[in-house]
Amino acid sequence: MRKEIIIAGFGGQGVMSIGKNLVEAGAKEGLEVTWVPSYGPEMRGGTANCSVILSDTRIGTPLVEHPTELIAMNRPSLAKFQDDVQEGGMIFINSNTIEDKVERTDVKAFYIPCDEIADKLGNSKVSNTVMLGAYIGATEAVEVSTVEEILRHIFESKGEAVIALNMEALKKGMECVK
Repeated sequence: MRKEIIIAGFGGQGVMSIGKNLVEAGAKEGLEVTWVPSYGPEMRGGTANCSVILSDTRIGTPLVEHPTELIAMNRPSLAKFQDDVQEGGMIFINSNTIEDKVERTDVKAFYIPCDEIADKLGNSKVSNTVMLGAYIGATEAVEVSTVEEILRHIFESKGEAVIALNMEALKKGMECVK
């Protein structure tokens, strides 16, 4: 198994967190992992993306030129990276910020209303966790239970309500792709 993922959006949308959560889960499951962040001129509001590789074999380089999956949280990210996705790959789109449809027929596109789901849950900050759930649900790249464990650890100092909110966001994202 080898997943090469580009996760992209505006700073503040949690794209780096999605990548870090995937890498931590992959490492915990014994996979070889890389995470390479890239920031635009501003962290919050500027463009941001990261490349993630999850592999059951040694990784020679952390560079991702032709991802197996793209997670696009905003329109500029979809425009910039969608043509690079490998044939047979997957593109995950935050449909609340991107109205465009993927015109390629050689990839599978998922339209996830991340912001809408997060707002219904009562906290717009969990839209990235919704997308993380959609990605895991569609690819099964890592175990859901491992991601839940990672999220519990990240948010343990914020209390049980924040943990429960993130667990629900993860679950709602997974439901979008089933």
